[in-house]
Amino acid sequence: MLLRRLADVVSLPASRINAFERSVVADLLVDMMRQASVEERRRIAARLVPLTDIPNNILRLLLRDEVVVARELLLECASLSDHDLITCARDTTTEHRKLIAGRRGLSPAVCAALIERGEVEVIELVLNNREAVVPTTSLEEAVALSRQYPQLCGALLKRPELRPSSAYVMFWWCNHEERSVILRRFAVSREVLQGSVVDMFSVAAKDGWSDPVVRKALQFIERRQRNREAAKKSPFEGLEGIIASAAETGLTPDLVAEIGHLAGVKPLTAAKILSDEGGESIAVLCKSTGLTKRYLALLWKAMRRPGSDDSSDPRWERVQIVYDMLAVDRAQTVVRYWNWSLTSALTPQLIRAIREGEDHLIDQFSAAERAAMLALSDDFKN
Repeated sequence: MLLRRLADVVSLPASRINAFERSVVADLLVDMMRQASVEERRRIAARLVPLTDIPNNILRLLLRDEVVVARELLLECASLSDHDLITCARDTTTEHRKLIAGRRGLSPAVCAALIERGEVEVIELVLNNREAVVPTTSLEEAVALSRQYPQLCGALLKRPELRPSSAYVMFWWCNHEERSVILRRFAVSREVLQGSVVDMFSVAAKDGWSDPVVRKALQFIERRQRNREAAKKSPFEGLEGIIASAAETGLTPDLVAEIGHLAGVKPLTAAKILSDEGGESIAVLCKSTGLTKRYLALLWKAMRRPGSDDSSDPRWERVQIVYDMLAVDRAQTVVRYWNWSLTSALTPQLIRAIREGEDHLIDQFSAAERAAMLALSDDFKN
């Protein structure tokens, strides 16, 4: 009875009790709650939920109490500050953090505190919380984890904060439905970009393409995907010729490198695309280079995948769907980002970090370098 009376006094409005009086009563209440039953503590916590001025010592005790006691406060109490939630997340259990992750209006700071612990169940709840605001760095942490925990991919793709750089690298370990979402949502056109720098190509050409940064940026922007100079020198007389030849003999490392050279991508990018188990990336490459469906089928055959002669194979059906749904310009955007992030971003320092598994250093690298680290880590470690 005394416990309930003290809780009543603490809950009085400011017009009935001043801050000092409330503090004294709170001290008594905290001392008694330590000896109270779980059900009594739960009732007190529920009584405090609508209050806007809960004494800190009571709040600290109840938020760190058993989940059944803290539940209503963590889910419904609007007066909890970011500091209250972050310290609670730091000092309590996974079940407490799961409750915090379900709160309405989670701030970036609280989301970061929840995601940085690497608990997949908690991260999935944060990502599925439509009222949460997830900071970019925390979202990238979740993208990195999604390689190991693919159940995060679907939730990540629903986040409004997700950027193309993260989506393109997630492509490599997503399932077909998720890959389709990435290509529909993030395979953007470069028309506006091309129009804004159209005069820069002649300027760079007059300068002999001497600035490597400008050269790489304009290579990403330009309309042409195939390497015309390489086609003139190729014994296969172009991309169609080498694919037709590969369909008969099968792909070899030399042919993969040559296909990449003719398609305007680096050998490492070509190897990544042509070894893709799902096959959707092959459709993206073919569409970006203007290859017809006939050559898509020949390339599929060259990879010795089932289905090019029999459309009943589900992977082959999915590859054709991706080919049909993509516009050439949008496919080029995806391929060029892959090429930029998988190859031009590679440095000796990054390669060493990938091989030695130094994922904790990821914040030291650029967006392209982080994408390469995520996409290529298995390849380099193997």
